[in-house]
Amino acid sequence: MPSLFTDRRNGASLAPFDSFNLALHVGDSAELVAQNRKALAAITVPLQFMNQVHGDVITQISHIQSEPTSDALITTQTGIALAVMVADCIPLLLSSTTVVAAVHVGRRGLMNNIALKTIDAMKALGATNIHGQLGPSICGRCYEVGQELADEVIAQHPAAAALTHVGTHALDLPAALVAQLKANDVTYEASAICTLEDPNYFSYRRHNITGRTAGVIWL
Repeated sequence: MPSLFTDRRNGASLAPFDSFNLALHVGDSAELVAQNRKALAAITVPLQFMNQVHGDVITQISHIQSEPTSDALITTQTGIALAVMVADCIPLLLSSTTVVAAVHVGRRGLMNNIALKTIDAMKALGATNIHGQLGPSICGRCYEVGQELADEVIAQHPAAAALTHVGTHALDLPAALVAQLKANDVTYEASAICTLEDPNYFSYRRHNITGRTAGVIWL
C-alpha cells in the first residue's frame, strides 16, 4: 500500500514550528498549517487527520470528516489517506490488501494495547497478512524515565527495557512494539531514525513547543 512519513523540512510554518508542521493544536498559524496539509495532500489523496489523546479509541473512516477524537484510524475505502501525527511517539502504519490503519503509539498507547486492538479491528474487517511500518520516533537511548515508570512499563513489556547513554533508566518503545507485532504474526519494518537525535524531525523532548510530522497510508 502507498505510504510515507514526513519530516520537518520544506514547509510554510515559522519557528518554532519550522517548517512542515501538520498539527493545528500546537499554536501554529492555522493558515500555514493548511498550506502544509495542502502540499501533503497533493502527493497523496485527500487526508483524514484525528484528534489524538493517548487513548485506545479506533475510528473507522468511510469518508473524510472532521477530526475524530481517536488514536487509530482504519479504512477499507480507497481514496482516503489516514494520517497519524507525532513528535517522538511512534507513527505506526498497518496494511493489508483490503484494510489500512494509522496508529498513534506512545508509552500510554503501548500500555493500553492500541496497536493490538487495531490489528484485531482490521482482522474483523477481513484483513490478512498484516504488515506494520514504524516511522521515526524517540529511541531507547534517549527516552529517559524514572525508575518507577520504567518498572511499570517493563513489567508488561519486557522488550522496552533500556538504558540511556549515561546508564539511567529508559524505555525502548519501538522494541516493545516490534515484540508485540512479532507475537501476533504481523510482519514489520522499523525506521532507525531517532526524532530527538535528528534535527530534521520534530521532538517534544527537544523542544516542548514544536510541530508534528505524520505517517500517512492509503489504499
